[in-house]
Amino acid sequence: MVTSQTQSTPYNPFTEEHEMFRKSVRKFVENEITPCADEWEAAGIAPLHDIFKKMGDLGFLGLNYPEKYGGSEADIWFTVVLHEELAKAAIGGVPMAIAVHTDMCTPALAYHGSDYLKETYLAPSICGDMVGAIAVTEPDAGSDVARIRTRAVRDGDDYVINGSKMYITNGTQADWLCLLARTSDDDNYKGMSLIIVPTDTRGFNVSRKLKKLGQHSSDTAFLSFEDMRVPIKNRIGNEGKGFYYQMEQFQVERLIGAIGSYSGAEKAVRDTIAYTRDRKAFGKPLLANQWIQFKLGELLTEIEATKHMTYYCASLIESGAKSSEVTRIASMCKLKGGRLARQVADTCIQFYGGMGYMEETPISRYYRDSRLASIGGGADEIMLQIIAKLEGMHIE
Repeated sequence: MVTSQTQSTPYNPFTEEHEMFRKSVRKFVENEITPCADEWEAAGIAPLHDIFKKMGDLGFLGLNYPEKYGGSEADIWFTVVLHEELAKAAIGGVPMAIAVHTDMCTPALAYHGSDYLKETYLAPSICGDMVGAIAVTEPDAGSDVARIRTRAVRDGDDYVINGSKMYITNGTQADWLCLLARTSDDDNYKGMSLIIVPTDTRGFNVSRKLKKLGQHSSDTAFLSFEDMRVPIKNRIGNEGKGFYYQMEQFQVERLIGAIGSYSGAEKAVRDTIAYTRDRKAFGKPLLANQWIQFKLGELLTEIEATKHMTYYCASLIESGAKSSEVTRIASMCKLKGGRLARQVADTCIQFYGGMGYMEETPISRYYRDSRLASIGGGADEIMLQIIAKLEGMHIE
């Protein structure tokens, strides 16, 4: 178990132990991810089994999960540190792939799965021997999760699964999926279950690997299921509770999304400060322009505000706060983080000028990669819908 022995404060939640962990993650990013960024981007895929095994050996993949299955039982702030540092890599796709594995496809398994499921899928995932993915989105059901159509019909001791999923991160490399499917005739959110689906099952198929605007190193796939038989014992928790379990997973996902947004944005701004300090125009550094100073200072202020709102969200999760309050603040964090990343990307690439438009410049990759933050895990409009409802503004 990871313990924090030095005292944190409301303004700085990180102890000496957290900062030691930060150094370890930063070293891993600098040595194992950033040097390979160009190669993996060009290939359109990163070797996740190799990356995850190295992370598993370092204890990075099961921070909040039980020691019984290889986890650290650490507090939420170790997770915050992990994703703050991953977001500073010179690439967006690999941190996304890692986040899906550590905090998007595994929470329901860890907290609601049977001992059998946790021994078979969670433990190998924590040590880096398996790659996981979350399979929710469908061609006709993205942010509107209640409309999913993939079905899992009972037949003896099995579910027979038919349907398709799209935009699945880690989809071509995953060893298992946390699949949301309909398991009853109820045509609403009450008729869904989460099922662990091993991808070596007959009837599973990667229909195609998708080409994206950004995050090229993250393999994203369209998946199909045709009369695929999976044991009923692979269901997470109770039948019909899948929607609720998935909503719990979404709150962690949105927290992680916000962390990646403000941390990546901060790196982009500080890189831009360095560039404009060195870049000369009309006989003096670009940074001598007061407009550039003010604009970058404004962005750093917005980043700091977003960071501390996200810290508040993490503290709510750590304290076991009421679910509706976590949902409200997590939705606000994701909304603000995604929009801020877009603003930072657009402003910074402008200050780089023509060089910013070149593929060889990291800001151009950040510009592409960061755009996903306002779409994935629930679009901005869904976040606003949730906020409006929880603030009592929703009218039927």
